[in-house]
Amino acid sequence: MTRLAVGDPAPDFILPAVVPDGDGRATGEFALAEALAAPGRAGVVVYFYPAAMTPGCTTEACDFRDSLASLQGAGYAVVGISPDDLGALEKFSERDALTFPLASDVDHKMLDAYGAWGEKKNYGKTYVGVIRSTVVVGPDGKVAVAQYNVKATGHVARLRATLGLD
Repeated sequence: MTRLAVGDPAPDFILPAVVPDGDGRATGEFALAEALAAPGRAGVVVYFYPAAMTPGCTTEACDFRDSLASLQGAGYAVVGISPDDLGALEKFSERDALTFPLASDVDHKMLDAYGAWGEKKNYGKTYVGVIRSTVVVGPDGKVAVAQYNVKATGHVARLRATLGLD
């Protein structure tokens, strides 16, 4: 597993996604290049999480939801990516009133490409899975921030400080 570093080109992707819209939620796609091309875009926060509706992932998603206005005000879009299918993502998005896209990567291709899929240890057991990570992709398509093995609680506040938003 290769992790990305600041200055590396970020792998481009288009993934199936649940995208909140004015009338609720719709399934569609999230395209990184399209999100980066939006006028005034400072970057896209791409965060990887293990599983929808689990306690840590809910904490992290709700923190992003609660900070979304200030992130967007600074020019950042947010997308969460997990190996969950669209049905699970739709339930997660609805249950927690998430206001940003959740993308599905069931085959782990983008998780792997971003270095967020690999060996990890939990309670003394070693297994392969999602490594909770956040990569901020700048408008030039290069990695501006790369954070791996982040803790769900307090992560968004630390990211905001890294981005100079606090």
